[in-house]
Formats: sequence, C-alpha cells, structure tokens
Amino acid sequence: MNNPPTTARDINLFQALRLKGRIETDSLPAILVEDPELVSRLVTSHVEAGRCMHKGTFLRLTADGKQKLAELTAEERGTLDTERLELLYEEFDPFNSALKSLLTRWQMIDETTPNDHNDAAYDAAIINELEELHDGFTGWLSALTDVVPRLTHYPTRFGVAMDEVRRGNYTYVARPIIDSYHTVWFELHEEMIGLLGRDRATEAAAGRAV
Repeated sequence: MNNPPTTARDINLFQALRLKGRIETDSLPAILVEDPELVSRLVTSHVEAGRCMHKGTFLRLTADGKQKLAELTAEERGTLDTERLELLYEEFDPFNSALKSLLTRWQMIDETTPNDHNDAAYDAAIINELEELHDGFTGWLSALTDVVPRLTHYPTRFGVAMDEVRRGNYTYVARPIIDSYHTVWFELHEEMIGLLGRDRATEAAAGRAV
C-alpha cells in the first residue's frame, strides 16, 4: 500500500465525510484503505480539533472541518499538473458515458419497464460490460494516481466492488448506501470536478454526471 502524507490523509478523511455525509467509524479504514490504528489516531486528532464530531457510531464533518477541507484542496490544486489533469478528465468522459449507459440499462429494461433482475441472461450481459469497462478503466486510474497520488485508495475501492460483483453480489453494482461500483465512481468524479475547480451542476448540464 502506498502511504500518502499526512495532509493527503486529512483531505481523504474530510472528503469521505463530505461526500457521504456521515460514516460508521468502523467503516473508515476500508474506505480510506488505511491501517485501522492510523485512522483511529487521525479521527481522534480531528475530533479534538473540532473538525469532525461523533454522533452515535457515526462520524460527521463540522463547519470547521469543511473550512479546513476547502483550504487544503485549494492548496492541493496549486501543486498539480492541471494541464495533464484536464487531459485525463477528457479521457474520463467516454468511460463515464459508458457507465451511465450501463447503469441506466441495469435499472431499466426500457423507458417504462424497471429491471426486476429476474432475467439472468440480461443481467449477465450487463455485468460482462461492467467487467470490460473496469478492465479498461484501471489503466486510466493508474495514470490519474500518478498525477494525484492522494487518490491511490480508489483503485483498491473499485477492485473491492468489482470482486463483490464477480462473486454474484450484484448490490455492489449500484446500491447507494454501500461502496458499490457506482458509489465509488460518483465519489471519484466529485474529486475530479473539485480538483479542476468545476461544479457538478455545470457538469450535469453538459451530460457528464452519473
């Protein structure tokens, strides 16, 4: 595992909390792809600093945490090769469009017929598409993490989701309340949008949201 520097870990924790709203504390090591003891110390330090807060078994980002995240991500953007990042985002678009089409067909057989997942052959064909997309996407992910090393946890997260799908656990295709393939994709897309100083509303209007 590549261990990101402390500031990268801070950003990853804050981003996970921002994107998910709240997270079961015990789930954080898997999401961040970090050692549980390290995550525990990280969480404790930010709770003590008032940037995160516990609510039952969940952890949330505070207003101070959101402000700190904004400062850290602004600093991060200033260190990145934005020209290369823009090119990578252009290369991301075909993958994004393919996943969008795939997920639409996973959820709806046609415009009026929801997929009840009783047609095993129909579902298997879409899963095969997802596997092919994933195999092609991993090369792009590797290029992205060369430019933004902080994102090295994403290949692992995608791999875990894909492994679950291959085992027949199809909730890991698109279920929103777990780290499904779609969930991880959405969060990576949000990271890209933020790194480029864009916003989701503009991207959605351009047809680039999933």
